[in-house]
Amino acid sequence: MEGPAQVSTAPETPVLDLLYSDVEDDLRTQVRALLADHCPPAALLAAVESEDLHDTALWQALARELGVAGLSVPEELGGAGASWNETALVLEELGRAAAPVPYLGSSVLATAALLAVGDTRLLPEVAAGRRIACLAVPFASWPGGVFPDTIRTGPGTVTGTVSGVADALAADVLLVPSTGPDGPALHAVDLSGTGSTVTRQAVTSLDLTRPLADIVLRSAPALPLAQGADAERALRQALVAGAALLSSEQLGVAEWCLATTVAYTKERHQFARPIGSFQAVQHRLADLWVLVTLARAVARNAAAALSANTATVATEAALAQAFVSDAAVKVAEEALQLHGGIGFTWEHPVHLYLKRAKSTALALGTADRHRFALGGLAGLPGAVPHADGATPS
Repeated sequence: MEGPAQVSTAPETPVLDLLYSDVEDDLRTQVRALLADHCPPAALLAAVESEDLHDTALWQALARELGVAGLSVPEELGGAGASWNETALVLEELGRAAAPVPYLGSSVLATAALLAVGDTRLLPEVAAGRRIACLAVPFASWPGGVFPDTIRTGPGTVTGTVSGVADALAADVLLVPSTGPDGPALHAVDLSGTGSTVTRQAVTSLDLTRPLADIVLRSAPALPLAQGADAERALRQALVAGAALLSSEQLGVAEWCLATTVAYTKERHQFARPIGSFQAVQHRLADLWVLVTLARAVARNAAAALSANTATVATEAALAQAFVSDAAVKVAEEALQLHGGIGFTWEHPVHLYLKRAKSTALALGTADRHRFALGGLAGLPGAVPHADGATPS
């Protein structure tokens, strides 16, 4: 006789919807149309020759006309009350345009940190696009790293140096992780009226569309946001969100490279035939299409896990960076190759996308580092623990 049915007590994993909703499709149409007007390839190529790369007009149009700066922020805090899925879609379109705006830094990294600490002072300004916030950590930082110790906390001030910060040059306020007698802390530094206490110096960056900067703080007045474990948790959550959603930007880069290359192979003729009719080229393009399709599924899964705040969000973020960052580089490299001689010239924008793909492959943790993290997050025997010494659960 069969025994009674066993009832599982394990928590159910939520089913994530990876399809684009009608709302997301409408949002995509609006964002893509705006970028086509404000950031066509010719304008982008001209922008990288200028000293001020940050496109203020485009940022204001995105933040104030479309209201996408605070998509993931609750309505009561001045945001749109949407989810990280919509934010990911905007990043996908910004990746397709390689747009020189501080969306990742302000609307993802800084916003996630402010949400984690429950801030109600800065967040409404950031969500409305009236202020640009920047998480003052190196762009190469990864979620499993140790808490930064290059900034020291003083009485109402912070002092120290942080290198290679993305979107710092465009920021109005810095969110600064620091350490002091009371342990880790997170402070906000208002850049208006700080005088000589804060210095931002642009550094040479591979990605011409996203400048990096070194920040030097000399007893800069600072507003405390979180202390101790709360500060560590806020920074970790911000970096996890950044890693998860950066994959959507990388997806957009890969999508543009594939679409542009397919169009080029239909127009470029050799031996009186379009080069796209050659079987060898068709096979390469087919492989790239499969790679982009897989990358889309992985990136959408990471964004959906972040939106649903699943228990495996750190795993999904690591998986996204382990796969999509390499995929974007591969597609961009193939795009440059398949464009032939014109692809190697400065006049064609494909080099900007290859540089964006290469630089983001190093951002928020390399693919290899995330693969090591996945071993620990999955509880594999002999897996490498996080750099802070804590074995991930």
